[in-house]
Amino acid sequence: MASVDVKNAGGAAAGTVEFDSALLESKVTPRLLRDAYVMYETSRRQGTAKIKTKGEISGSKKKLFRQKGTGNARMGQKRTPVRVGGGNAFGKKPKDWSFRLPKKALRVATRMALVGKLNDGEIIVVDQFKQEKPKTKEVAQLLKTLSIAGKSCLFVVGDYDKTLWLSTRNIPRLSLTTAAWLNSYDLLKHRVVVMTRDAFSNCVARFTA
Repeated sequence: MASVDVKNAGGAAAGTVEFDSALLESKVTPRLLRDAYVMYETSRRQGTAKIKTKGEISGSKKKLFRQKGTGNARMGQKRTPVRVGGGNAFGKKPKDWSFRLPKKALRVATRMALVGKLNDGEIIVVDQFKQEKPKTKEVAQLLKTLSIAGKSCLFVVGDYDKTLWLSTRNIPRLSLTTAAWLNSYDLLKHRVVVMTRDAFSNCVARFTA
């Protein structure tokens, strides 16, 4: 069995939480982690870039002047791409950049990212953190107490807490998620992960089953 130290809201030791040490022996494949990260990034890409072609530019399609006898170079319609203000020959079009990895691959990638954070000592487990009403100051004080203020941080709780979400949304570089929605992208994107005791237990049970 392996264990992780638990701290309270004041930063003092509050015991330990044990988990199966076999989790730390899981193989980490950088290529799979990269593929999972790229998948989430491309899914966030809008892909709405659009440039008008000559068929979409306003203006007459009539030949500007006759072919011969004017002394000018041969010229077609106003919309042609070779003229200023004309359409684009190979312009960008709206595109869906997203792709999906298999569910099993995403599950393995999330476990790998969690193992990497555990091995690097970048997971902090707190006993519990409850609020009666939204107060950003209390969350900021917790981060300061844990010496992670200003760092990219992911706060993981057991269940969705609207009060805590309202308290964390205005703090830069801080994201909030639940143990059920934890994924490899969130783990890789943030430098430090703060988990409540029940959230950590849920994550460990999820990936050691």
